[in-house]
Amino acid sequence: MRAKRTSSALPPTSREQGLSPAERSLRARLAAHSMHARHDARQTTAAARAAFLARFEAEVDPDGILSPEERRRRADHARSAYFARLALAAAKARHGKR
Repeated sequence: MRAKRTSSALPPTSREQGLSPAERSLRARLAAHSMHARHDARQTTAAARAAFLARFEAEVDPDGILSPEERRRRADHARSAYFARLALAAAKARHGKR
């Protein structure tokens, strides 16, 4: 998919180094919207999602000895635990900002 993207949403400039964080954010948002207007997001991110989910299967069954059903069940729990840890860390960070 990346090879098909030949033009940016905005032309390259020599001022790219001088953009403020807000300008960089706006430019990135524009580029993302332009890309998603032309391409299916599920296809664009399919490889990344597969690699992310495979990480949990490798974590729970590094030797590949479990049945596919058991590996998937354990990987689902490992993924849930990962997101629960993220939620806990976010809650602690929010609590610390008070």
